[in-house]
Amino acid sequence: MKAIVLRDLGDAENLKLEECPDPVAAPGEAVVALRAAALNHRDVWIRRGQYAGIKLPIILGSDGSGTVRSVGAGVDPAWVGREVVVNPSLDWGNDPRVQGPNYRILGLPDNGTYAEMIKIPATQLAPKPSHLSFEEAAAIPLAGLTAYRALVTRARVQPGETVVVTGIGGGVSTFALQIAKAIGARVFVTSGSDAKLAKAIELGADGGANYRTGDWVQELVQLGGGGGPDVVIDSVGGETLDHAVSLVKPGGRIVTYGATTGAVKNLEVRRVFWKQIDLMGSTMGTPAEFTDMIAFYEKHRLKPVIDRVFPLDEAPHAHRRMEQAGQTGKIVLRIE
Repeated sequence: MKAIVLRDLGDAENLKLEECPDPVAAPGEAVVALRAAALNHRDVWIRRGQYAGIKLPIILGSDGSGTVRSVGAGVDPAWVGREVVVNPSLDWGNDPRVQGPNYRILGLPDNGTYAEMIKIPATQLAPKPSHLSFEEAAAIPLAGLTAYRALVTRARVQPGETVVVTGIGGGVSTFALQIAKAIGARVFVTSGSDAKLAKAIELGADGGANYRTGDWVQELVQLGGGGGPDVVIDSVGGETLDHAVSLVKPGGRIVTYGATTGAVKNLEVRRVFWKQIDLMGSTMGTPAEFTDMIAFYEKHRLKPVIDRVFPLDEAPHAHRRMEQAGQTGKIVLRIE
C-alpha cells in the first residue's frame, strides 16, 4: 500500500509518500481500505516535534473512513464490505469519567490514516452515516467526538440555552457550533477574523465578536441580551479562559479542551467560586460517546464543514494550509 510516512521532524516536506507493507488483521482486528483521511492540529504538532511521546517513523492521521476489506478471527465477517468511520479514541478504559492509563489517539504511537489501508480493532468501527460522502465522514471523528463530549456529556447543553464557542474556524469549534445549534441552543462565537465570523453566521451562529478589534466580552454580553451565556466552550486557554470566567453567567459552565495560547496566568479564582461556576476539562471521548455522536449526525442529517480536499500525495500542501490558519472547517485528504 501507499502511505504518507514521517521519518524526520520539521517541515511539511518531510511527509513522504512511500510503499509500505499491507496490513494484516490479527484476531479482533479489521483492515479498512481508506477512502479519505482528515487533518488535525495534532498532526502538525507531531510533525514539528511539539508533542509528547513521538516515535519515528510514523504514519500520521487520526481520522478516516473507508470500506472494510478483511477481518481477523473473532470478528463478525458481516463487517467485510461495509462503509465505516474509524473511532480514533483507543483503549479509553472502564471509567467513562476519565481515560485510563493505556489511552492513546490513533496516529501516534499507532500508525494512522494517511494511508491506503489501516488495521484497527474492530471495536473501533462504526457504520458510515448514509448521507455522508467518505470525505465528509472522515472529517468527523476526532473533532466531532471532542466537541460532542464537551457539549453533551460535560456541559450538558439544553435547548434554549446560550453557548459561546471561542476561536471559531478550527475543526472542533466548528463542530461545537453545529452540534449546539442542532441541540437547540443559541450560539455566539469569537474569532480574530471578521471573515471567519461571517462564515460562522452563515453556518448558523447567532452572532460573534472579534477579539482583535474590541471588548469581545462586553460585545457578547450585549449580543446575548445583557446577560452572560450559560456555557462557554473554549479551546484557546490563556487570557481567553480568564475572560470566559468573567463572561459566563453565575452558575454557568465552562468546558476547556485546548490551550493554543498557553497557560492561564491571571485567573482570579474568587470569581470562579463566587459565581458558582463549573470549570471542566474534556478530552476526546468514550466508545459510547463516539457511537452516540455518529448517531446524532445521522439523526439530524448534519454534514461537517469541509475547508479543502487534497489528494493523499499532497499531504505537505494540506499541512501548510493548516499552518496558515486560514481554514474554516476540516482539511481532508482524498485516497484513491
